[in-house]
Amino acid sequence: MTDMSVQDQPYEAGMGDYFALMKPRVMSLVIFTALVGLLVAPTPGHPFIGFLAILCIAVGAGASGALNMWWDADIDAKMRRTAKRPIPSGRVQPGEALGIGLALSGFSIVLLWLATNALSAGLLAFTIFFYAVIYSMWLKRATPQNIVIGGAAGAFPPMIGWAVATGSVSIESVLMFALIFMWTPPHFWALALFVKTDYGDADVPMLTETHGRDSTRRHVIAYAVLLAPVALGIGFTSIGGYVYLGVAAVMNAWFLKGCYGIWRRDDAAAEADNYLVERKVFKVSLYYLFLHFGALLVEAALRTTGV
Repeated sequence: MTDMSVQDQPYEAGMGDYFALMKPRVMSLVIFTALVGLLVAPTPGHPFIGFLAILCIAVGAGASGALNMWWDADIDAKMRRTAKRPIPSGRVQPGEALGIGLALSGFSIVLLWLATNALSAGLLAFTIFFYAVIYSMWLKRATPQNIVIGGAAGAFPPMIGWAVATGSVSIESVLMFALIFMWTPPHFWALALFVKTDYGDADVPMLTETHGRDSTRRHVIAYAVLLAPVALGIGFTSIGGYVYLGVAAVMNAWFLKGCYGIWRRDDAAAEADNYLVERKVFKVSLYYLFLHFGALLVEAALRTTGV
């Protein structure tokens, strides 16, 4: 939803501005998890088809980012963390972002369908719809559970990658989805705890604003506890193994310890050290997802070599 808070001055946008519109950091996570879903699947595929599939998923993620930035331009302009994004800074006009988002959505879905199968294309279409409409247009401004439900959008890529290779959905792909889905709330709430004023300024009903930091800390530890069995459970499926289980055990112990530290703190302690623990947990959460999916790649390589 755009309004007059978005700058209207003319500006000659460059390629970097349009690339930023597609949220490249988020896109990199999407590409990585989708690639893992593709490579750990039991059905080998042609490398060129795999390349096209990952390209389509990446473009679809970029389309979602552009549509999100188009809709959220008004609140992005109010937050320090997002005020320099292409639309609120005036480098890209809202209509351009909408057109790019819609065009890239159609291109990625149709090409993925033609190159692979209807299931993977349907999952990609639903992912774009979920992020742009269900999360951005509805949940984000309506409920403090926006991150919990909206996290599904970021959890679909490995399931899409699996569907590209197998043409189906299985317990393995569902658990990869669940890993990202359950990881998203504690990851994001750790961030919200030390950038909380941004969301208040933009009137976004983030949990830190609607229920306070103490409630947010309780939610962080609760989701971290629920996340651990999901992560460990993957190790007992066909894509898991001893390497994965070792990584999962270490990372979940590390993450749980950090989240427990957040839960035990009060406002005074957090403010006294400038939210040092929350910042550390947020950084650990980034390693958490990368190492879990990286371990799945190692397990796939070991199976391929017969080790």
